[in-house]
Amino acid sequence: MNSFEENNLFENIQQGDEKAFEKLFKLYYGYLCNFATKIIADDVAAEEIVQEFFVKFWERRADLKVETSLKNYLFRSVKNLCLNYIKHSNIKLLHAQKVIAESETNSFNNDYIEVDLAADIAKSIEELPEKRREIFRLSREEGLKYREIAEKLNISIKTVEAQMSLAIKSLRDKLKKYNTFIFYFFVSRTKNI
Repeated sequence: MNSFEENNLFENIQQGDEKAFEKLFKLYYGYLCNFATKIIADDVAAEEIVQEFFVKFWERRADLKVETSLKNYLFRSVKNLCLNYIKHSNIKLLHAQKVIAESETNSFNNDYIEVDLAADIAKSIEELPEKRREIFRLSREEGLKYREIAEKLNISIKTVEAQMSLAIKSLRDKLKKYNTFIFYFFVSRTKNI
C-alpha cells in the first residue's frame, strides 16, 4: 500500500468508515501479532495486545495524529504496548518473588488460600456460559491451540479468541480478591503456542 492509499484509508477511518477500518485490520493484524510475538515471546498475550490496540485505535480515531506513515504508526504503537507489557510483567514477577518469599514463612495460610482459590476457580468456570466454558477448558485444561479449538468446534479462530478473552476477564473479575500472582498462576499460566 503506497502512502497516498494509506493516507486515504486513515482519513476514511477518522471519519468513521468501518469498512476502511476493517480493511486496515485485515491488512495488518497478522503482521502485528507476529511482530508483537517476537518482542514478548507469548502469542496469546501478543494477540491480546494487538486486539486492544485496534480497539483503542478505533475509539480514538478522530483525535489520532499520524506524522509518519500509517504502517510505521501501527508498528511503533504495538512495539510501545509490548514494552509496557514487559515492564508490567517484570513488576508482577518482582511481586511474585516477594509473595513466594513471604509464603515460605507462612505456608499453612498459603495452602489454605490455594484450596479456596482452586474451589472458587472451579465454581467460576462452571458459571461461564456453556460455549465459553467449553472453549476455556479446551484451551487451559487440554492445552489445545486456538486453531485446534476452532477446528474441533467448527467455529472461527476470532470467536475462540473473543470467548477466551471474555472468559479470562470474567474469571479475573470474580476472583479479584485473590493475589494477582496466584490468580495468574492458576488461570493464565497456559500459553497457546
